[in-house]
This record gives sequence, structure tokens and C-alpha cells, in this order.
Amino acid sequence: MSSIAPDKTTAVIIQARLGSTRLPGKVLKELCGKPILWHVWNRLSHSQNVDEIIVATTILPEDNSIQSFCEEYKIPFYRGSSNDVLRRYYEAAKKINAQTIIRVTADCPVIDPTIIGKMIETYHLGKADYLSNCITRTFPRGLDAEIFSFSVLERAHFEAVLPYEREHVTPFIYQRPELFTQKNFSNTEDISFHRWTVDTEEDYELIKFIYDSLYHKKEIFLLDDILCLFRDRPELIKLNQHIEQKKLGD
Repeated sequence: MSSIAPDKTTAVIIQARLGSTRLPGKVLKELCGKPILWHVWNRLSHSQNVDEIIVATTILPEDNSIQSFCEEYKIPFYRGSSNDVLRRYYEAAKKINAQTIIRVTADCPVIDPTIIGKMIETYHLGKADYLSNCITRTFPRGLDAEIFSFSVLERAHFEAVLPYEREHVTPFIYQRPELFTQKNFSNTEDISFHRWTVDTEEDYELIKFIYDSLYHKKEIFLLDDILCLFRDRPELIKLNQHIEQKKLGD
């Protein structure tokens, strides 16, 4: 249970689909015997100050497998538009009466629950409408999270009109500092050169190595555990260093 604002639901909404162009079906690929999406959900379930976690997937037939996965593991889910992800997020938030929303994507299987907990605490103690750890990147890609209220999401949903604003959920918010106050959650040092998300086969091979090295010793391994592994095996960074992140509208 959340120790902050107990009368309001603080919810993580995990954006998930199988139709990735670069690595189709990636969120159900396995790491140490469990799907990536399970690991994302499991790690987030260890975050303090989180009341609910829901998977927001699409109504496309290919995502029936995500519904089956959620039903098997008794994870709440919502199915909505494949193209209008902003609408899907809004409707998922309404379904569980979320008042504070943490946006996470399903291709981040090393998301750090302690960082999420600290971000939620910072959001509730601060004055910002929008808190993110990637306005200015200092954390590795793959530890990304954004936090905003339902009222902010609702305004974005009803006012956003550009296609990329509908597809990517939050550009309408973070590209309008004149409407929404913003705050960056920064690491003590810039380690943003690390890439720990899963978009390509090279990404998957790196994350698989991380899991094979750490998971059986400590199921919920954290940022420092991964950094320690990289200090021992600095060549790992070369496995996916050449991969470029897709830009808005791609």
C-alpha cells in the first residue's frame, strides 16, 4: 500500500504490445524462464508508494497473447486503441480510478523499483505537474519513468491533436512548459550512456546476459548491481552501443 496520499490511487500503467517493428513479440520473450512483461510487472510490484499496476495493451488480435498472459498471472489489464495510445492510457487510468499515474513501457525489464518509489515520493512532495527522469537524461535508457496526475492526462487527452502526441502519450505535456510545470529527477552522476531497454536483438542479448548473471543471486537486482557487473565486464557496453533510439513520429 502507498504511504502517500492514501485516499488517492497511485498507479503504474505499463504500455505493452507485441507489434514491435524491430523485435516483434519482444515483451513476451523470456528472461530466466519468465516473459519480459512479467519481470517489468514483478519489479514494479516491489516499488513503494504504488497502489495499482495495470497493463495497457491494444485490441489487435496479435495482443490476445498479452491478455492471456495477464489473465494467467492475474495482472489487471486494459485493451484499447493501437494507434491512439494517449486514449488507451486515459481509459486505462479511468478504469482503475488512478489519480497519480506512472508511465512505464514493457520493454524495460531492469526498471528499478527503488528509483520509482523515490520518484513518486518526490512528485508528491514537489510542485510539478510532470516529473520525469528523462527530461535531461542521467539514468540509463531503460530506467525511464514519467509521473503526472489524472487531470494532466485528461487535459492532454482532450486537447492533443497531432498524431505523434496521440501515439506517444506525453509529448503534449512535456513540450508545453507554459501549461505544465516540469521537474527532472536526476541521478548523482550521468550514466545515460548505458542502454538497458529492449528494442533490438542486440538489446535482448545484453539484457539476457544481465539476467543470467544477476537474477538467480538476487531476484530484484538494482541499478548498483548492474553497474557492478559492467565494471567487471566493461566490454558489455559494446553489445548494443550502436543502437539508436527511434525518434518521435518514427
